[in-house]
Formats: sequence, structure tokens, C-alpha cells
Amino acid sequence: MTPPLRLAEFIAAISLATDLGMGQPLEQGLRTCLVALELADSTGASPETHAEVYYTALLRFLGCTADAHESAELSGDDIALRAAIAPVLGASPVRLLRTVLPAVGAEFPAGRRAALRAGFLATGPSRMRAGVRAHCEAAEMLALRLEIAQGTRAALAAAFEQWDGRGFPDGLRSEAIPLPARIVAVARDVEVIARLGGRDAVADALRQRAGHAYDPRLAAAALAHLDGLLEAAQAEQPWDAVLAREPLPVAEIRADRLDTVLAVFADFADLKDPVRAGFSRDVALLAAGAHPDEGPLLARTGLAEDLGRVAVPSRFDGGRLGSPAHYERLRLHPYYSERILSRVRTTAPLAKLASLHHERLDGSGYYRGSAGPELPWEARVLAAADAFRELLLEVPGRPARTLAQAADVLASLVPGRLDRDAVDAVLAAAGVRDRRTRPAWPAGLTEREVEVLRLICRGATKKDVAVALTISPSTADHHIRHIYAKIGVSSRAAATLFAVERDLL
Repeated sequence: MTPPLRLAEFIAAISLATDLGMGQPLEQGLRTCLVALELADSTGASPETHAEVYYTALLRFLGCTADAHESAELSGDDIALRAAIAPVLGASPVRLLRTVLPAVGAEFPAGRRAALRAGFLATGPSRMRAGVRAHCEAAEMLALRLEIAQGTRAALAAAFEQWDGRGFPDGLRSEAIPLPARIVAVARDVEVIARLGGRDAVADALRQRAGHAYDPRLAAAALAHLDGLLEAAQAEQPWDAVLAREPLPVAEIRADRLDTVLAVFADFADLKDPVRAGFSRDVALLAAGAHPDEGPLLARTGLAEDLGRVAVPSRFDGGRLGSPAHYERLRLHPYYSERILSRVRTTAPLAKLASLHHERLDGSGYYRGSAGPELPWEARVLAAADAFRELLLEVPGRPARTLAQAADVLASLVPGRLDRDAVDAVLAAAGVRDRRTRPAWPAGLTEREVEVLRLICRGATKKDVAVALTISPSTADHHIRHIYAKIGVSSRAAATLFAVERDLL
């Protein structure tokens, strides 16, 4: 029986993704969690509150992709806006505006920058309130799918409220704000301000914001125990420390719910851009349908492959989409997906494959620039599935493609960039093309497996097969083992007899 999966690992992983979406360094959410637990300890919080603080700290920004598109329209760059807001979120309105306004449209020409700043001044507060509402609502919904307890979900819904009632989205005041939300708000600011400004800056913020953004008792407790909070904020191995501090009993996910959890990852990532809604789910279905032998692996990788996209600024009107800086960040998103997935024992086997979903046979892909022999069959299928779904996106300035048109464009990338058999398999899985013009090979062999069979029957080694078909030796070995299993043999000689009897050579 497959052992249960540890919920904290998945939540810690998604906190890494929210760090990227908020313009923060990786592990910022983990450090916030440690600070929040120290602050809860200093107040004598109950075990139940500790548990809610733990999960609220890690999931506070679970809805950060829900309003990314609107934030980009407002400021020109959603990630830059959020990074600017982070240290002054609880500060006075005047200081917040003075700090954040320079970040609005900062990389645009003067005319566009001036227009964005005028719009920010005119509509910023109302649009930010709407954005926070979307953020909190999405966080609640995704947390429910993760089976997070109601107390934590209530804290997520009030994550940006302030003690004086000037927070978002509902203007809750004082004790009406759940205690875990109040604790985590202070803890997050302690981590951010300490990293950017040091101890004195944190102490000043705690004094100035007490009774305004912060519960005054929590601000006082934070000042009284500031050295301990700062030590937690500087933890050298926050991943291990957070997992070690998980409240008991350890929360678990049944193994049969793994795909449900990964679908949360998929939907979280795809919310970043409205045109990509459902993108990862579609890639997962296409890839699994194209290669049923490895269906579960490909489906799960497809769901998680785009986590790193939250590090890329959302689409917006203004001309920076397509700039070298934008494309450099885009090219790195598979790297971030790999880093996040590699942290969790259950998803670590998906990490390398997820990082290859934009690689191409000719080495023109990213982020590694890997070429043919370095790309296993599963990566070729995933790349074809992702490319096909990308071709169906309704990109501004380009008419939407039909399935047939997208299929034609995908086929044009063969040979050279995409694997012919992988493309054929994806198009067959999509129901756009079928293989009726090809022979129905015996024993369920695929076209590629017949190619491999012909080579090994003629004496080719695994290395020879790899060179001839521009695949890696491990992929060649994978094909040979599948062929032998399908035709019920265990040697080259027997495979040759099978082939000649059926006129396959």
C-alpha cells in the first residue's frame, strides 16, 4: 500500500511559487512561517492557533495569481508592483504611495509611464480592493481543495485586513480579524523589513503601525521578542525547519488524491494569465493520451510543469511583452518549476521532466538548450503537447486558430524542432489526426518501436539505436524493454524471429 503523502511538503512547495509571484526571494514564505510561529509562541497561543498560523503563513499568497493580470494593467508589471508594496503594505497611505508610485511603469517610456501613474492615482485604491478580494477568494477556494481546515481558510479570507479597519477586502476591525491573520501580517512584515532595512527599521515599523495595521498587543509582543523573531527570519535551512515545526498530528494526503493536489498547482499557475485558463490540465490530458504507457507520469508532470510561470510578469498593454528582459524571465520558468518540484519527495521524479517541456530537438529550446539525444521520449511527448496547446491560445492581435490549423503549424515543426512520432501521438490524442494510413503493428507496437525493433534485429546496440534515432541511450533502453515485454521475448534472436515471421523487416 502506498504511504500517505505529507501535506506540509506540498504547501511549502507552493509557498515557493507564491514567493516568485510576489517578487520575493525563494523561501521568503518559509521564513515568514518560522517568524509567525515564534510570535505565536510569545503570546501563549493555543495549539489550534499554532496550526492555523502555520498554514496561514505558508498559504497567505495562494491567491496571488488571481489578480496578477489586473495588477499588470494597473501598474505595467504585477511583480514589480508587489515587490514595491511588500515593505510598506502596513505603512501610512502617504508612505505607501511615495514608495509604490515610482515602481508604476518604471521601465516604460515617459508617456506610457505618466499614463500608468495617473491611472494608479485615480483608480488604484478601488482596483486594489477588488484585486485583494479576488486574491482572498481564490486562496480560500484552492485551500478548500487541499482540504485545509476552516479556521485557516477564514484567516486567508482576512489576510489583508488591518486592525484599524482600513484593510482589504472587507474593512474588518480589531478582534473581528482572525488571530492567525493578525499574527502572520506582523510576521511577514518583520521578515521583509528586516531583510531590506535591518533591525531598527523593523522596530520603527512595529511602533508606527501598532494600533493601525497591527494588533497593538502583537506589535508589543514582537518588540519584546524581536531578537528571537529576527533569528527565525534568518534561518539557514528554512525548508527543513518549517517541516520540523509542523503542528501535530502531521496532516496527510491520501495517495489517491495526488492528482487533485497537482491540479491545484496547475490552476494556481494558469490563473496568472486569463488566456491560459485550463492550459496545464489540457497539456496533462494530451500528453497522457499520447503515451498511455507513461500516462500517470506525463499527466502529473503536465499539471505541474508551469509552476515557474508565476515568476513571469503577466500580459499587459504597453510593449514590454516580447522584450529581451521579458523573454529571459520566460525562458527561466522551467528552471523554477524544476526547483520547486524537486523539493517534494513525491514530485521530485517529475522535476527533471517538467524542466524539459520547452526543449527542442535542434537545441533551440529553453532553459537548458538540450538537443536530441538528451531528450527522453517522455520529454518529447510533453513538449509536443505543450506546443500544441500553446498554438491554440487566443493571443491579442492574432485570430484564434482552429484545431486543424494548430495541427498544421505543429506538424511544420517536424523534422527539426519536435519529434515526428511525438507530434503524431499528440495529434491523435487530440482527435485531430489519426493513424489509419499507417499499418496496425502487431502486439501493440508503435511506429517508433518498430523502428527500434528493425535496428536491434540487424545487430544494433543500444548506443547504435540512440545515435540512429537521435535519442539518449536510456531512452533506447526504455524502448527495447517495452518491445520485449509487448512481444513476449527476452533476447535479440527471439525478437528477430518475431519480426521476420510478421514481415516487419
